[in-house]
Amino acid sequence: MSADVGGGNKACSGCGIAEGGDVKLKDCSACKLVKYCGIECQRKHRSQHKKDCKRRAAELRDELLFKQPESSHRGDCPICCLPLSLDKQKSVLMGCCLKMICNGCDYANPMDVVGVKICQKCPFCRLPTAKSQEELESNLMKRVEANDPVAMYQMAGYRYQEKKFSGAIEYYTKAAGLGHAEAHYELSCLYHDGGKGVKQDKKRCLYHAEEAAIGGHPIARYNLASNEIEHGRFERAAKHWIIGAKLGHDNSLDGVKTSFKTGFVSKEDFAAALRAHQAA
Repeated sequence: MSADVGGGNKACSGCGIAEGGDVKLKDCSACKLVKYCGIECQRKHRSQHKKDCKRRAAELRDELLFKQPESSHRGDCPICCLPLSLDKQKSVLMGCCLKMICNGCDYANPMDVVGVKICQKCPFCRLPTAKSQEELESNLMKRVEANDPVAMYQMAGYRYQEKKFSGAIEYYTKAAGLGHAEAHYELSCLYHDGGKGVKQDKKRCLYHAEEAAIGGHPIARYNLASNEIEHGRFERAAKHWIIGAKLGHDNSLDGVKTSFKTGFVSKEDFAAALRAHQAA
């Protein structure tokens, strides 16, 4: 017996009891195909449902993985609202509010405040900028205590530079848990290489790379494409490259060109990826 996912009769797939009154059914968290009245029915029905559940869960994961992100993981400058460049040299992180500002807005700010002879302030939050490394780290810790994933990512970087790898992993993991794509990417690299606080783990490497890619990280997506190529899944690799190219990633565009030449990307998809890459 299975639940009607089309919106008709809803019944527990384990015992067949219908939803209503005090009976509240819950979807299978992995596939959303069936419903259960409780954990006991879910366990009893597991052997019958396992194969379909895994197949549908994989389909749902692919739908999420291959959805084109609205922007890269870098997001937009909060002042001019233009997309931030993938080149990190073209933006600056403000130590007070941890907002990433494009170089243009950062450059325009001191020119304005110096002209009226006042102290330099953050172009976003308007607070005075940190005057020392100690003040900067103090501000960072306040943001860490407020569960700011950007602050946790920055703190992980400090710990990594200090060769305190266990601390770095802890902060990266916390930031990733809060949805920070760059933290997911760093964890995928660490689990790929092994050492420095973690054991080599292919499964975790792929998981964090996928989460980073879903968050708009084009390099993580390029790495996923490389993994697909290693396993002979050229069509999936081409999908990754198309998404990465549309986010402005040059190497992904090269992959799209190669896939077009070998017949895995259509002329229309190639043209669309090229236009989006130029606009990114």
